[in-house]
Amino acid sequence: MGAVTDDEVIRKRLLIDGDGAGDDRRINLLVKSFIKWCNSGSQEEGYTQYQRMLSTLSQCEFSMGKTLLVYDMNLREMENYEKIYKEIECSIAGAHEKIAECKKQILQAKRIRKNRQEYDALAKVIQHHPDRHETLKELEALGKELEHLSHIKESVEDKLELRRKQFHVLLSTIHELQQTLESK
Repeated sequence: MGAVTDDEVIRKRLLIDGDGAGDDRRINLLVKSFIKWCNSGSQEEGYTQYQRMLSTLSQCEFSMGKTLLVYDMNLREMENYEKIYKEIECSIAGAHEKIAECKKQILQAKRIRKNRQEYDALAKVIQHHPDRHETLKELEALGKELEHLSHIKESVEDKLELRRKQFHVLLSTIHELQQTLESK
């Protein structure tokens, strides 16, 4: 229970004192010194009380000046934090824009890659076929060969026709010869 009581006393003093600089105690001391100074009988005691009051007043002014400086510093820090916060927000917005741009670039790169793969596949298919010049040469050679074979075919057909006619004449002659032999 003793520790709780000490904690409560410390909390109350901190709550009353504010930032813990002892201003309330100094003001109370100043008021008491002023009352003692007013009630002082001798000039020496009055002068001592007067010096104490000036010392306490100086301490209060110093504490007040220090508090004002801390307050001004806190305001500047808040402004600085606001500035930093805005810079961070701008950086985040810039990062989002960069991310969006990078996503676009990735999509474009994927499209290009897909097109290249399709191109490579078509190129492989095309590589299996001969080129136009070579194909035209082969067609020309085949045309010449076809023409040559056509001439051979015509020649063979002509010979065949000739042989037919000769065979027909031979058969006719044989037939006539047979009739002649039968009639005798």
